[in-house]
Amino acid sequence: MPSQSWKMEYTKAIYDRYHKATKQEKGKILEEFCKACDYHRKHAIRILNGSRPQSQKTPGKRQGIFHYQPKTIDIAEAIWKAAGYLCGTRLKEAIPLWLPSASKRFSLTPQVEKELRSISSRQLDNRLAERKKRFKKRIYGVTRPGYLLKAIIPIRTSNWDIKQPGFLEMDLVAHCGSSNEGQYIHTLDATDIQTGWVERIAVMGKGKTGVLNGVFDIRNNLPVRLRGIDSDNGDEFINYQLLDFCKKLRPQIAFTRGRPYKKNDNAYIEQKNRTHVRQIFGWDRYETQEALEAMNDLYDNELRLWQNLFQPSMKLKEKTQVGSKWIRKYDRPRTPLQRVIESGKYNRVKVKKLKELVKTIDPFELSRAVDQKLEKIFAMAQERIRAQKGFEAVQNQAIKKSNSPWRKFRFSRRYAKQNKIMRRLNRELALSA
Repeated sequence: MPSQSWKMEYTKAIYDRYHKATKQEKGKILEEFCKACDYHRKHAIRILNGSRPQSQKTPGKRQGIFHYQPKTIDIAEAIWKAAGYLCGTRLKEAIPLWLPSASKRFSLTPQVEKELRSISSRQLDNRLAERKKRFKKRIYGVTRPGYLLKAIIPIRTSNWDIKQPGFLEMDLVAHCGSSNEGQYIHTLDATDIQTGWVERIAVMGKGKTGVLNGVFDIRNNLPVRLRGIDSDNGDEFINYQLLDFCKKLRPQIAFTRGRPYKKNDNAYIEQKNRTHVRQIFGWDRYETQEALEAMNDLYDNELRLWQNLFQPSMKLKEKTQVGSKWIRKYDRPRTPLQRVIESGKYNRVKVKKLKELVKTIDPFELSRAVDQKLEKIFAMAQERIRAQKGFEAVQNQAIKKSNSPWRKFRFSRRYAKQNKIMRRLNRELALSA
């Protein structure tokens, strides 16, 4: 029985001769090949019609694999953590922005810096795969529909045709924990559709005046002119106060809304609600004035600069359906500030100050300051107390009335134990009835 290495050498020897031969000669060569290597005729044809065989490699290390220094991966991990756990594609574009500060902090060698600049996004994902963690949480919505003025405010179902900055999508994110009772803090979240620039204001409750004041502050903080607002159908937006603000301002602000129960009409802000609010503050309850001031201090300073100046983002260019799959193509990741500058339509004074800040701010220190302020804000959360009060109210109501609507209420996973007790209680009440 010939060895595999001998078969490879023999195949390599007759490969060129087989492809240059006539049809009759190929038949003879094929017969010799089958007898010498003990191959089936069809298998031999596939081998000779395939790619050119390579020489037998000596056993040892695989060739062609670039080995990065451990320090390179450690520094990439440090940037990844400080930048907010970006994906490989965004992290690839963020590394040049963070390298000036990283070189001072970690004393980089020229070789390590060269590897950091040349490492691909796929390699970043592969090398950091073991260090990544995912968190999944769930909460119920608290949006109340606004029925007034819905016929006056036009519906906008798509924002793909936006070609200039200044058109914002807005939404409120509730920090109510597991209970919707009483007054608690909301985050008024706004994102620019064209550039991805994000502004947020923490407001107490869902009052129309507080939301309008928040919109006014967001307009003053934007590095571009506010040209349009697109919101959902909540009564905190669909009201005369905000409509008058948009109409009386010169030049006027376009005011549109999405369709009820169609979150994809406001896809940009729904995505930012998760990445720029929920992933930072979670689902805890905040209801004190102290927490409101601390959240606004974080929104107005460190968090605003950290995400708009040092976090690249991608935008979907096009998507096509191939069979049952969607093929999506994205543009090159860039920071919101870079997109604002590329648009050419911005406030010169504000953008000049932001350019100077990019050169002077250490993003690692900025990230550390965000974490320090978040620790103080987390200490102000009152989610556990409210969760217990809410559960006691459900339990008392179920005892008084067996057909209570709370019997069909489903708690999230963190209250699975309480939900189990409620199911047992409901079964006992059903049997007694």
